[in-house]
Amino acid sequence: MFAGITGNVLVLGLVSFFTDVSSEMIYPLLPVFLSSVLGAGPAFLGVIEGVAESTASLLKLLSGIVSDRVRARKRLVLFGYSLSAVMRPLIGAATSPLGVLLIRSCDRVGKGVRTSPRDALIADSVDPTLRGKAYGFHRSMDNAGALIGPLLATLLLAYFVKDLRTLFFLAGVPGIVVVLLILFKVSEVQRKGVPQKQVRLSVLPAGALRRYLLILFLFTLGNSSDTFLLLKAGKLGMPVYRIPLLWAFFSAVKMVSSMPFGALSDRVGRRSVIVAGWCVYAICYLGFAFATSELHIWLLFAVYGLFYGLTEGVEKALVADLSDPSLRGAAFGWYNFAIGAGALPASALFGLVWQQYGGVIPFLIGAALAAVSTVLLLTLVKPAKP
Repeated sequence: MFAGITGNVLVLGLVSFFTDVSSEMIYPLLPVFLSSVLGAGPAFLGVIEGVAESTASLLKLLSGIVSDRVRARKRLVLFGYSLSAVMRPLIGAATSPLGVLLIRSCDRVGKGVRTSPRDALIADSVDPTLRGKAYGFHRSMDNAGALIGPLLATLLLAYFVKDLRTLFFLAGVPGIVVVLLILFKVSEVQRKGVPQKQVRLSVLPAGALRRYLLILFLFTLGNSSDTFLLLKAGKLGMPVYRIPLLWAFFSAVKMVSSMPFGALSDRVGRRSVIVAGWCVYAICYLGFAFATSELHIWLLFAVYGLFYGLTEGVEKALVADLSDPSLRGAAFGWYNFAIGAGALPASALFGLVWQQYGGVIPFLIGAALAAVSTVLLLTLVKPAKP
């Protein structure tokens, strides 16, 4: 079952596990903290998420390019995770929505620095015929952390801490484990070719990879922050104490499905699995648009988790398949940039449309963009053999 999961893949999976334990102790409660404690509305929530992710997106591109031109991808990975580990718990000290915006943006700077070098390091560390499985394993570990984080938050709030600020400070503890794992257990991988000394902004990759990235950007324009799904749950009357449990359930679905679907893409092709995932996304957003009860929310989150299992690892494996090995860091940089560049308009416009026209229309827009993107992917990107 775990054949092909090398030492680096295993350790980087553990790194993502502890990182998500930390971040998901905070993330599902952030909308409640912003609205009830700091008085922010849906539009500002969209701005926070959009600015944070778009800040990270440009850095993901630059760090990917830099990682192709230095021999030590590990240093970039270490710096990025360390910065996030320091910044994330400081949300507990925020006294205004603007403070949360600044702290979360700094947290995302760390994510921007580490993500592309880490993804390229995983590709360098595994056999090409097992990339889907390796990225699926990594996403499973990430989602396992996202499962434990909300459960731990629920336990702490129920029995040990009395306010969200204390909980956010405690979320810094797993970050220490992350830094130690990278320092002592992650190793560099010998890569083909000599890294270039000059660092310059690479042009958008050509051919099938360019078409794939442009279509992915279009899809992302309809893929707003998942905090809006939690906001929807709250609007339908779900009690605050059950929101972390909902998020944990959602993460469990992602955890269980990511590795099997990643391995499936090694056999049937990446495009087919991604298309299935985008179709599931469109159906789920239609469902969220017309959901009227807490039961609907639980069912939709179960199906929505399959979307992540079908796409998160497989999309990255397709980038590795379509990219030049000597420019793999830059390819992942452009991949992460395409996703991040759509985050600000996607989340900001979603929040604005919701605030102006209600909670149905923005979900319909997201479903429509997913459907269009699926057709374009089938039409313009040929299946790539692993």
